[in-house]
Amino acid sequence: MSTRLGRSLRTRLALFASIAMVLLNIVVSVFVMYGIRNEVADIRAHEVQGRAVHVLLMIKHGNLSRDLRYEGLDAIQVIDPSGRPVAWTPNLAGQPRQTSAIPHSDQANDFREFCDLPAFPRTCKIVVAVVAYQPEGDWIIYAFAPAVPWYVSPQFILFQVCLTGGLVALTWFGVSRVVAKTLAPVSRITRKLAEISAGGGGMSIPVPENDDEIKALAETGNQMLGRLESALHQQQVAMERQRRFAADASHDLRSPITAARAQVEDALLYPEDADWQETGNEVLDSLDRLQAIVADLLTLTKMDAGAPDRREPLDLSELVAAETARPRSKQVVTTLQTGVVVTGDRLQLARLLTNLLDNAERHAESKIIVTLRRLDGEVVAEVLDDGAGIAPDQREIVFERFTRLDASRSRDAGGTGLGLPIAREIATAHLGTLSIEDSDTGARFVLRLPVLED
Repeated sequence: MSTRLGRSLRTRLALFASIAMVLLNIVVSVFVMYGIRNEVADIRAHEVQGRAVHVLLMIKHGNLSRDLRYEGLDAIQVIDPSGRPVAWTPNLAGQPRQTSAIPHSDQANDFREFCDLPAFPRTCKIVVAVVAYQPEGDWIIYAFAPAVPWYVSPQFILFQVCLTGGLVALTWFGVSRVVAKTLAPVSRITRKLAEISAGGGGMSIPVPENDDEIKALAETGNQMLGRLESALHQQQVAMERQRRFAADASHDLRSPITAARAQVEDALLYPEDADWQETGNEVLDSLDRLQAIVADLLTLTKMDAGAPDRREPLDLSELVAAETARPRSKQVVTTLQTGVVVTGDRLQLARLLTNLLDNAERHAESKIIVTLRRLDGEVVAEVLDDGAGIAPDQREIVFERFTRLDASRSRDAGGTGLGLPIAREIATAHLGTLSIEDSDTGARFVLRLPVLED
């Protein structure tokens, strides 16, 4: 299809150029024909004048006869000083004076083209007037010859037609070749785009070497295709993550439901031996875990949907102190710089700190160290546990949703696998970062937020 369109464009441009050449050649030919016809008319008038000289000599010698010879002319008529025809060729015998428009009083010789003369109706003639000055008065010799046609001659018309045809053919060929060469990169780009549309080849179109508009078009197209390829890749990654997320979510939701169902079914199978108090507590544990997972899923869903938050200036040191004051199974040691103010949503930042502390509590051996300080225009909060730590190649994986690690920090029964991803989402929403950095023991989570300047 691209080739057909390219040829169609080439044909149209060649056709327009050829039509322009025809029109230009017609205009030029008209002017050339007009000039050549005038030149030919002058030449013919001089020839006619030369053929009439023998009549002038007859008048000068006084031996003019009534009947004259044609001498290669259409006719000759002699007018005496009184204005009467006195000599003529046989075809003008008895004819009146054919014209008195020439010569002018101050001219000895003159010529003009006349049509529909009395002796030559419906035809045009070149009439040459030659004046013979005699003592008794001026004699006028009129010599008649065929007028030069508007087309000068059939040979001239044939030459103009052949010249026009040659110029049109040359124009068609030249424009067609130039346009074809110009559009060749466009054809290659079109074929490549067709391959891309069909799902074959890389997301890149050929860029011509010439520095012209087509090269700019190709470069712009490559930039667009690059962004499109990147967007498609990101979309594929997002879809894969969504697929994994849905599969993991269904698995994690199914686990507490299955556990609760098994506990109830076991108690119902042997009701007389069942400890219903214990069974109820186990079912409540499963429901608590299920409720925690659903709550985290709802939180992530709201954050992904861009749910509005309530930003306000708040003292982060007070918020950290409040969260670390809650009773925990491990010792919490804090070192907090006071007066560190940020702009944020109190509930979300509290959730971030809670998730980090819960994660540290599950994996710490005996102690959790929390520090808060202001550094280079940022608020830096660190949560460090004395557990097994996280390998460097797995430090980003733990922030993926429902991540399962093979190491000792695999998600235990107390976690949902969504706490750290939620924490990072909250940090990102507050224009900050949450990462895992090197430490001598355990895992060191570092939160950085922009500080609110005074």
